[in-house]
Amino acid sequence: MGLEDSDRSSKPVKIREVWSDNLEAEFELISQVIDEYPFISMDTEFPGLVFRPSVNHAQLLPFDHYKILKSNVDALNLIQVGLTLSDSSGNLPDLGTDGTQFIWEFNFRDFDVERDAHAPDSIELLRRQGIDFEKNKEKGIDSVRFAELMMSSGLVCNDSVSWVTFHSAYDFGYLVKILTRRDLPKGLNEFLGILRVFFGNRVYDLKHMMRFCNSLYGGLDRVARTLDVNRAVGKCHQAGSDSLLTWHAFQKMRDVYFVNDGPEKHAGVLYGLEVY
Repeated sequence: MGLEDSDRSSKPVKIREVWSDNLEAEFELISQVIDEYPFISMDTEFPGLVFRPSVNHAQLLPFDHYKILKSNVDALNLIQVGLTLSDSSGNLPDLGTDGTQFIWEFNFRDFDVERDAHAPDSIELLRRQGIDFEKNKEKGIDSVRFAELMMSSGLVCNDSVSWVTFHSAYDFGYLVKILTRRDLPKGLNEFLGILRVFFGNRVYDLKHMMRFCNSLYGGLDRVARTLDVNRAVGKCHQAGSDSLLTWHAFQKMRDVYFVNDGPEKHAGVLYGLEVY
């Protein structure tokens, strides 16, 4: 991938909070910089799981995982999407400022905590981490409008971009749901086909790549600690902050574990949905 180190660590990072009233303006900024910053790291926050497998996860095949994923994504609504855009040297967009780097956090109105299905422990965790569900309901983004703008932004259906994620089957499930404005397809292979249409073949899931890295295990924060990668801004379980930590963890994984044999051969595979 030819990524090089830069002085990015010395530049402050600011999260651009996106709501209904600034959605168009922020997508306009993204469309202006996507060609220069074609590495997209993504994370989402959603209301947990309301359907769970009756057997141990380790016993599930990819097609079983997908059935449970579909049941949950079809029934639930997205809360946040975080996006970090980067160039091949690891720099983030400064949007013409004197050194501040920016990432994005989109807040959705679709989820109504009073009405919609959710896992109570997940909602309580998100509340503790600062998500204001009442504000989201009042000022958040309509996912239909988000999808329209995403389709014309250069983020999707663009062969020049790469997507970097962590344990992202559900993240992509929610994005496919809102981009298609319908329930997820019945079969895993059809889902993966739609995924490739929107997001291309250069989709990296760190959780899958960890299979090929000695001593890496656990969730994003544990992996980041093992790699000696610090959270640059925000809190865990906030989509913008987690998207940036995912990007920095990916860079470190690449530099430590994939020096001679780059990560490209692991692209296009989502953890839990491994169909080769």
